[in-house]
Parts: sequence; C-alpha cells; structure tokens
Amino acid sequence: MVSEIIGDPVAYTIEIRLPFYSDYGRNIKLGERVFINANVMMVDLGGITIEDDVLIGPGAYLISVNHQLDPHHRKELELKPVLIKKNAWIGAKATILPGVTVGENAVVAAGAVVTKDVPANTVVAGMPDKVIKKID
Repeated sequence: MVSEIIGDPVAYTIEIRLPFYSDYGRNIKLGERVFINANVMMVDLGGITIEDDVLIGPGAYLISVNHQLDPHHRKELELKPVLIKKNAWIGAKATILPGVTVGENAVVAAGAVVTKDVPANTVVAGMPDKVIKKID
C-alpha cells in the first residue's frame, strides 16, 4: 500500500507501523532497512528523503513545507526538502522542520524541534535543537 502512496516500489526490508500519515506521499523516498514507528506524519510536498538504516520514533513529524512570513504572501507555500542520512535515529515526537538535513549516524532526541542541519555523528536535543554530544 505504501508503494501506491509514494509511487515507487518499497523495499521488503522497510517496516512501517500504522497509523502512518502523509499529506501527499509522492515526494517521499525511502532507502532500505528503514523503520518508521506508529503515528509518524510526513508533510512531503517539498520532498522527504530517508536513506538506509534510519529509525524514526513514534509520533515524529517531518515537515518540508512552510508559509511566508509576509502577511500579504502568507498563503504562499515555501518548499524545502528534508533529508535524513544513513543510520540516523529520529526520536519519539521529534519535529524536523523544512530544509533540514540530519547527518549520518546522528541522533535527534525525543521531543526535539530541529530548525537547522544536524551534523553527522552527533546527538541533538531541545527546542530549538542543540548539539549535546558527539558520537565516537
């Protein structure tokens, strides 16, 4: 069913726990051995790419769409892709905002709001996110 939603074949190594939410679906790209827990929401009009071996915790939000700040253009959409690199882990109820890249092997703590790119091999936490640890 996910293959029909995203318009591409999904590897048999992908596990998606239901319910799973998307506002569009056609702009989601999934690598191999990806695990997506229950209640994940992907707002994908701007594009969301999830590379191999990524873990996404329950209730996480990946958002690739925003609105303009200027009140006269507020209804206009601003599309910025989200990229989750290999072996990253997105914690429960974390929010990844438009234009963010989560680096290889990075960990986003539960409940974090990620507003900027996450370097590879780091752990980020908080609102907004801050690097709290390097991974060896």
